[in-house]
Amino acid sequence: MRKFLAYSLLALVATALFIYVNNATIFAERPPGKPTLLAHRGLAQNFDRTDLKADTCTAAHMLPTNHAYLENTIASMEAAFDVGADAIELDIHPTTDGKFAVFHDWTLDCRTDGQGVTRRHSMQQLKSLDIGYGYTADGGKTFPLRGKGIGKMPSLDEVLTRFPDRDFLINVKSADAQEGAMLGDRLAQLPSAQRDRLMVYGREEALAPLREKVPDVRALSKASAKACLLRYMAYGWTGYVPDACRHTLVAVPLNVAPWVWGWPNLFLNRMEGAGSRVFVQGDYHGGWSTGIDSGKDLARLPEGYSGGVFTDRIEVIAPLVGR
Repeated sequence: MRKFLAYSLLALVATALFIYVNNATIFAERPPGKPTLLAHRGLAQNFDRTDLKADTCTAAHMLPTNHAYLENTIASMEAAFDVGADAIELDIHPTTDGKFAVFHDWTLDCRTDGQGVTRRHSMQQLKSLDIGYGYTADGGKTFPLRGKGIGKMPSLDEVLTRFPDRDFLINVKSADAQEGAMLGDRLAQLPSAQRDRLMVYGREEALAPLREKVPDVRALSKASAKACLLRYMAYGWTGYVPDACRHTLVAVPLNVAPWVWGWPNLFLNRMEGAGSRVFVQGDYHGGWSTGIDSGKDLARLPEGYSGGVFTDRIEVIAPLVGR
């Protein structure tokens, strides 16, 4: 019995030592570098997030601004890249004439002078709208961006043509499998080098047919993100990278990151070795996380962190990391 207990204790110690050594980030070398910055919707207007809900019209809760850039526009993307973004997240909707419009909201009523569901319009109709029409920082007394967004809603084709050598994260707004297949057909027409710069996220129903069309595009859904992290946390201590974490976009909330095996350097090396890109977000509290939007958020990242950072405030974060 004593021998059995001794052997059991020895096996336990050996296992613990293996787990420690196999996941000790101090043994993981990474070339020096700064974080990769992913700007949410480009350089955009900020808004009050107090009591924010899924159907809140954020344009009506705009905070006082010192710039006139409108999210998801060519100008806002150029400005974000100029200030230091490495990649930009954008939102798309299919149009009635077979295009993809780059616009966040499911309907037009909040931000524009149009009405109705975005995807039930043609690209030509959407081009006629003023996408700065609904922005107000004083409860509707003034609308400082009204008249400045006429014709500014771009198509996805325009974005990909204007920025062929830039990285983008494309948000598919619906759970429509047909939309995913349609996007897959469009991305399949791109040169492989440009397609390799693109990432896609959305609901699994839309992403499944997209993956069939373009299996080389990194795609992420809430379901696949959860599967990746849970499986990695379950047996990533062995050094094995689960299939759910391979050739994809890996989103890691700040409050989850310290519990990830090998965080940060060894984890980053493992994911990159599996063809994936890692981006840290704000804390997870049951829904999609927020961005890394302040110096306080950045201070929670390990010193020398060189992975990806998702931010809503590129104009704040880029200078703080030396861009």
